[in-house]
Amino acid sequence: MSMQKTNSKSRVAVSDSTIAPLFGVSRATVADSRFWRWGSDNLLPDALALVARNSTVHRRIINDKADYISGKGVTWDENLPQLGVLVTHINGSGESLRQLLNKVAFDKTLFGNAFIEVVTDTSGSFLSLYHLDASKVRLARDSQHILLHHSWNSFTPSEAVSLPLYPLFEPRQDGTQRSVIRYAGYEPMFSHYGVPDYIAGLNASAIVYKTDRWNICRLDNSFQLSGVMLLDGVVDGEQQAADITRLAERKFGGTPGQVMFIMRDSSEGDNSRFIPLNNSSEGDWRELHDQATADIVVAHSWFRALSGLDFSAGFSSERIIQEYELALNTIILSEQADIMEPIRAVIERVMGVCAQSLTIVNHPPTQSRPAYMKVWEARRAEGLDYDESDPTQNIYLAQLSNLSLQ
Repeated sequence: MSMQKTNSKSRVAVSDSTIAPLFGVSRATVADSRFWRWGSDNLLPDALALVARNSTVHRRIINDKADYISGKGVTWDENLPQLGVLVTHINGSGESLRQLLNKVAFDKTLFGNAFIEVVTDTSGSFLSLYHLDASKVRLARDSQHILLHHSWNSFTPSEAVSLPLYPLFEPRQDGTQRSVIRYAGYEPMFSHYGVPDYIAGLNASAIVYKTDRWNICRLDNSFQLSGVMLLDGVVDGEQQAADITRLAERKFGGTPGQVMFIMRDSSEGDNSRFIPLNNSSEGDWRELHDQATADIVVAHSWFRALSGLDFSAGFSSERIIQEYELALNTIILSEQADIMEPIRAVIERVMGVCAQSLTIVNHPPTQSRPAYMKVWEARRAEGLDYDESDPTQNIYLAQLSNLSLQ
């Protein structure tokens, strides 16, 4: 959560000029004195979302990081039933706290920013937390409010909703008190919006997208060879030449067509022929795709085994567990702490209940020990002390997993 004051003279200078041409993002310019632009044309979130929808590896990592960060559930102190109610029903839409955390983690991973709306009343008789789509939010010029709008492509001030940033609360016409928790990743020179971790890998994501498009074009073209089609014959005027060319394109060009047609005069017979062009760069395209994929994983500060990239070489549960442990201790736990800290603070302030017991449950994607193994058997396999007569060690590992998710 970012609560720092910003210099009113500083400006966000994120430019999506390198993204828009690659993915066809609208470059409409939106400028207004009411908010800070998010990107050079205020549409950087749209560009980032489009990149994620067109790059397979990039999207897979974003999905997986959000799932790992939001965990498998949330535990709480059973002596505080108020926390249990929040964990199972965090808002009027029937969402659980885990579902809310997954959306927040997804936005934070994709955009480098995330927002939660806090709804209560003056007496604190209830508390609801709602996820706000980060792409619909902009920071107001006073840096103490956000503006919520359904389409920043066509901003209309009368349709924008202003909400204060936590810890400020402001009343609404329905009698509720509203505030917004803001998450923004730190990046030097960027005071108003966070920057996603993978920002250095945007070009690699574009390469993966373009190499995929190249393969689609080959498939659409029935994998026919590219080449030059020489057409002999005397033509009467430009119109007849154009007609012959269009006919040849329909017959030989395919879709989208990779054949260049050349018309020439011939006085002796018909020497029309097709000259194929040997494509020796196909291996270079594959290498470029593989290198870009590796760069995307590095840019995300993530791990290949957790991204499903090495399954074709054989499924190694040990490697997956090892990389999961690294991810857990270097990325996942710190991200969970950043997300949960302001949520606990809001619960304690509004409801007056200690929320420090709220803890995200983490489980590896695969188990090194079978679920039907008892605790004492697992301890023995790990070389630890064990007691076969201890009731707590006679519980199956599957039972422990079920208890942690309740």
